[in-house]
Amino acid sequence: MKVAVVGAGSVGSSIVRELCGHGHQVVVIDEKPDAIGRADLRNNHWIVGDACDPMVLREAQLEQMDVIVAATGDDKVNLVVSLMARSEFGVPRTVGRVNNPKNEWMFDQAWGVDVAVSTPRLITALVEEAVEIGGVVRLLNLQSDRATLNAFTVPREHDLVATTVGEVPWPQEATLVAILRDGLPIAPTDDDVIEAEDELFFLATGDGEGRLHRLFAR
Repeated sequence: MKVAVVGAGSVGSSIVRELCGHGHQVVVIDEKPDAIGRADLRNNHWIVGDACDPMVLREAQLEQMDVIVAATGDDKVNLVVSLMARSEFGVPRTVGRVNNPKNEWMFDQAWGVDVAVSTPRLITALVEEAVEIGGVVRLLNLQSDRATLNAFTVPREHDLVATTVGEVPWPQEATLVAILRDGLPIAPTDDDVIEAEDELFFLATGDGEGRLHRLFAR
């Protein structure tokens, strides 16, 4: 997969290292020439320039990218880059970093953002996931809040324990996509038996998320 990462700060650099470690082709765009000096990033393809300049994005051959990650520390830059990537270069997938939670409402498809990643929201979700058993926890917003990734940890005395996936009347607006059991992911089938302390992961619409809350409240 070809990925462009805008911003080579601590967040962007970490993303680049992870993507390269997974075998993806990465182009790094940053306006600071000294960012290239990082020893662990020198082997990547670099473009030095302002990512808000269409000429810089054209030099990076953005039209060939599968994904762009706008990971700078400036929300305005991340929004502009996402919008240009989608509208001018047709990049099929855009990920935007949200630095200030007050700006999160702007990171939607009107600005070309498919997935908005808010560090405060993620930390809150992870804290809730760690301590809240028996409650639906939203982990991530997808496609401009039209879909969400949710997790539910099954309590020991819950009605779901010892039932099969196929027996549960899941909401039509929510799809069980994975079960995490003893640290191992399971691709769920109708015959899988739900166990206590299983972590269930769902993709859901807003209505589906509400129906999951009602289902698990039994």
